[in-house]
Amino acid sequence: MDLEEIKQIIALMKRNELTEFELEREGGKIRIKRGPNGSAQSDTAVMQMPVQAAPVMIAPTAAAPVAAAVAAPPSDTVEIKSPMVGTFYRAPSPDAAPFIEVGGVVNEETVVCIIEAMKVMNEIKAEIKGVITEVLVENAKAVEFGQPLFRVRKTA
Repeated sequence: MDLEEIKQIIALMKRNELTEFELEREGGKIRIKRGPNGSAQSDTAVMQMPVQAAPVMIAPTAAAPVAAAVAAPPSDTVEIKSPMVGTFYRAPSPDAAPFIEVGGVVNEETVVCIIEAMKVMNEIKAEIKGVITEVLVENAKAVEFGQPLFRVRKTA
């Protein structure tokens, strides 16, 4: 695998919002990992060559500093997480208002977003009483199973 192929893989990862990629071929293996915002966050691709060649280490040219530790949210804050892989939508249609905004009150039955998976629109409910304190995903972006979508301050 040459440098041009690695650049193409990285471009493919950016276009498809992938954070991790691994490829193993006879005689070589490559693993590339990107930070959540697309920056190089201790990104390192290791390429193992056949026995006659020494291993080659390729580091990104625009190395960003390692992200500082994120402060833990307050103990009365919980996250609404994605129950599936799909595309996150904040509103029922492109021209409609979002289901919920920061500061909005939710209960167990409040629909907070839609996740489209395999052309099926799945309404996601809050399943908790509280106030939305943060929206963690941009509209129309891909989400993974278990990925936090919203932060909610619990209420009684």
